[in-house]
Amino acid sequence: MSEPKTDDTKGQDTGETAAPASSASNDETAPQPKAKKQPQKPKEPEREWTPELQQDLDRILSVGEECISEPELKSLLLAKGRGSSLGFNLYDGFEPSGRMHIAQGVFKAMNVNKCTFPESNGTFVFWVADWFALMNDKIGGNLEKIQVVGSYLIEVWKAAGMNLDHVVFKWASEEITHHANTYWPLMLDVARRFNITRIKKCCQIMGRMEGSLTSAQVLYPLMQCTDVFFLKADICQLGVDQRKVNMLAREYCDAARIKRKPVILSHHMLYGLRAGQEKMSKSDPDSAVFMEDSAEDVERKIMNAYCPNKEELTVAATTADADRDDADAGKQSMHLKVDTLKNPCLDYIQNIIFSPPGSTFTAGDKTYTDFETVREAFLAGIITEDELKRGLIAELNRLLEPVRTHFATDENAKGLFDKVKQYKKESLDTTEKTIRKLDLVSLGKAPAASHVAFAPLPSANPTLQEAVDVIAQLRSDDSIAPKVLFLSDWTARVTNSCDADLKAISAYYTVLIASLTALDPDLMESVTVLYQSDAILADPSNYWISVINVGRHFMLNEVMGPDMKDSDGVGIVIGRLMMVADVMGLSPASVALVDSVDSLVEKQLITKFYENRLQGIPAPSVSLVLGPVMRLQPERESDAFKTENDEYFLLDDPKVHGKSKMKKAFCEPGNVGFCPPIAVACALTFGFNGSGDGEITVKRSEDNGGDVTYKNRADIESDFANGDLHPGDLKAASTLIMVSTLDKLSSGIKSDGDVTKASKALKAYQKKAAKKTKK
Repeated sequence: MSEPKTDDTKGQDTGETAAPASSASNDETAPQPKAKKQPQKPKEPEREWTPELQQDLDRILSVGEECISEPELKSLLLAKGRGSSLGFNLYDGFEPSGRMHIAQGVFKAMNVNKCTFPESNGTFVFWVADWFALMNDKIGGNLEKIQVVGSYLIEVWKAAGMNLDHVVFKWASEEITHHANTYWPLMLDVARRFNITRIKKCCQIMGRMEGSLTSAQVLYPLMQCTDVFFLKADICQLGVDQRKVNMLAREYCDAARIKRKPVILSHHMLYGLRAGQEKMSKSDPDSAVFMEDSAEDVERKIMNAYCPNKEELTVAATTADADRDDADAGKQSMHLKVDTLKNPCLDYIQNIIFSPPGSTFTAGDKTYTDFETVREAFLAGIITEDELKRGLIAELNRLLEPVRTHFATDENAKGLFDKVKQYKKESLDTTEKTIRKLDLVSLGKAPAASHVAFAPLPSANPTLQEAVDVIAQLRSDDSIAPKVLFLSDWTARVTNSCDADLKAISAYYTVLIASLTALDPDLMESVTVLYQSDAILADPSNYWISVINVGRHFMLNEVMGPDMKDSDGVGIVIGRLMMVADVMGLSPASVALVDSVDSLVEKQLITKFYENRLQGIPAPSVSLVLGPVMRLQPERESDAFKTENDEYFLLDDPKVHGKSKMKKAFCEPGNVGFCPPIAVACALTFGFNGSGDGEITVKRSEDNGGDVTYKNRADIESDFANGDLHPGDLKAASTLIMVSTLDKLSSGIKSDGDVTKASKALKAYQKKAAKKTKK
């Protein structure tokens, strides 16, 4: 890039924004040595609040229409401000998608200079969202051209007088790609902590009504919230329109137990020049003065601008409700203060012309030193509309003239500007020529034309049923296609599986794989096991672009399906988008999901996306599969009524649970419609598809008919239905089979040190989760 980029951002105090509490779990099974008492370090004397610090505070506060909160900002300056060895970071982001209006240019330059005043110790971090512009198909979806536009905008700020001595530009395309293993897990952690209702309230950042949201539009606020912590921002210095997502960052601090919250310093949103425009619009060239406007453009726009001199009392009620939680965020005002005049010309004068200290404004033949006097004179008719506008035109052209001169005389700036103008003239074809997605086959992560089974999301206590279902999924395709078992460990995090405890999630999958190998070694010998995290990190940029493209295609309600509610976690939505992207990346011939309501929604999403967006790419067949029912008791009305005797678990003790659970199993005489002892014994003996060559021998005394051997399920069910096989004898035979199976599972776990550790980690997590439930 042509502009300097700096990575040595000041004030990156990692201790305050380290991994949230939920992402670290203690191994409760390992004895912890008592820590030796360390001598306490003497406390540093509390710094004195000085007149210079007060001036820094007042200067920074002057930037915002609102500060949350002033005491926290004062504390921050005391800890990291003037005279400290740390320094503090402010942050704002911009998408380099085209023109820069005067609010983003001159207004922002003035605000940055106030925030990074010499020796105040502040560094302003600009997040150049080129990756997001690429994702949104701006400038034809050409990253190189997008970055040229970004460089042009930086040149505009230089020319507008922004002091870049304490400004850092970080390019999202570089930072996110190079630190994908930090950024995306952080985003998943943010997402898992909020429900859909809360994220919908952030939709004002996209200017969208809550009822018309695509699924991708719930992802954007989550990513913006992630940016705050990824960039280690102490102050979020964005517009009022970003206020709700910035508040989301503070709420995340509560959830993740991050001590110091980011201060929210929300600057005023300038009105558009047309009547009724809450803010400027890049898509409406006459809604604002732009940084490249000629003197003639400025004069034309201002002379035609809306300029009322009478207050409209009827609008007061609509501008005072920015904090109402029951209002649609897309309909809420962009302004926190009640303004019954909404005059964009006065707005420019107040927030641009009078922004620098000591500024003046001349209208007619009189010079004014403060805004309120100008406003009162205009409303009283002392200043005419023509005089007000002429004075504003003169001041705006004075501010813009250095920018015009810079782009006319500086060769680098002129070259950038010429390129940007050329991009505007070009008829850019925004049709997506290349499908951006993972290609795990080319990357050597997955075999071509495979049959993929998606493993269940982790639970604290993996069940035999889960293992049986996975085997059924893998065996549901009887072709010679290579088989892949896909472990969705990042989806597990975002959906709060095992409270997103990384150790528990990893332990679950380790135990599951070992159990599958013990139950069906021949099958597992030919299965490729692939962790989702490994797949994503092979090409994170293309993966997440594909996730967002899936989200842009589907409305939020479609992804939620019939059973999700707004009170449910937004992570479920993210997980469903990720599954579609996972399938795209695997390029499989077939996919098997466990049969459930959630899987039905996911199947529909996969099928529809291939049909509507991926024409020409072979679509996989998607099937919903269930293994033999291994449940020991009739279905409960609610999970709350379940007991540990309802089913077998992979970590059950063979001697204790093998016998006791089967003894208590439901076994109504003559009932073959639901008979757990028959179902479990047959599945484990004849194979999960019933085609095995095993035998079940029921031991009986001669008085009761003697021993009997069964070679298929039909014969057992026939004898049980007509009373020739007693429930007690059946349970005794089934118990032997179950104890043998649990012995096999236990041996498989104990024979591998890593699996043994994983089983202990799961049991430790079970205890921790049980304690948490009791509280």
